[in-house]
Amino acid sequence: MIIYAVLVVIFSYLIGSVNFAVIFSKVFMKKDVRNIGSGNAGTTNIMRNGGFVPGALTFLCDALKGFVASFAGKVVFDYILGNTDAAWALPIYGAYICGLACMLGHVFPVFFRFKGGKGVATSVGIFAVCSPVAIVLGLTVFAIVTLTSKYVSVASVTAAVTVVVCSLIFRVSDAPIIPEIVMSVAMGLIVILKHIENIKRIIAGTESKIGDKKNG
Repeated sequence: MIIYAVLVVIFSYLIGSVNFAVIFSKVFMKKDVRNIGSGNAGTTNIMRNGGFVPGALTFLCDALKGFVASFAGKVVFDYILGNTDAAWALPIYGAYICGLACMLGHVFPVFFRFKGGKGVATSVGIFAVCSPVAIVLGLTVFAIVTLTSKYVSVASVTAAVTVVVCSLIFRVSDAPIIPEIVMSVAMGLIVILKHIENIKRIIAGTESKIGDKKNG
């Protein structure tokens, strides 16, 4: 049965590697988003430099792939659980494992020379499966911080911390919590670490705010 788990994890990484910011920037702008603005292959950069439509499509598709990967993991692990007594074969673990694989694919996409995005939108889809309440609270915090600070990067990091903490409070399973802590924190750290340069620019006073077209 472990072969099914391996296959769904590989599938999750590969679907994560489909970077929609790169795809839509080439479709709408005839450019690679990684070569313009901040160089980040994500929603903020393409929206700043390409407009609302490609930005919105990027966010929706990146979130969708996270949801699909996480949900697929949940379903496959549930099937495995029905045929084995393995302690690791719990649906919630499948959702987290495949979600993490998808996020790694997004950040390090095999199809785009391992240069991807920061995982914010993808994590929305992942946690929509793993902890719906956490993602609602995280999106609320994101909106509030964005409106008050005008820094999307600050909002992203703050929302990531919120989602990680809330996902461990508002759990959808009574499975042993340690694996969930490890994987949830890992995904949160990915988002935070990918924003290190943004944090440095905020400290230096050079980070772009909403309306600017310099960094993302």
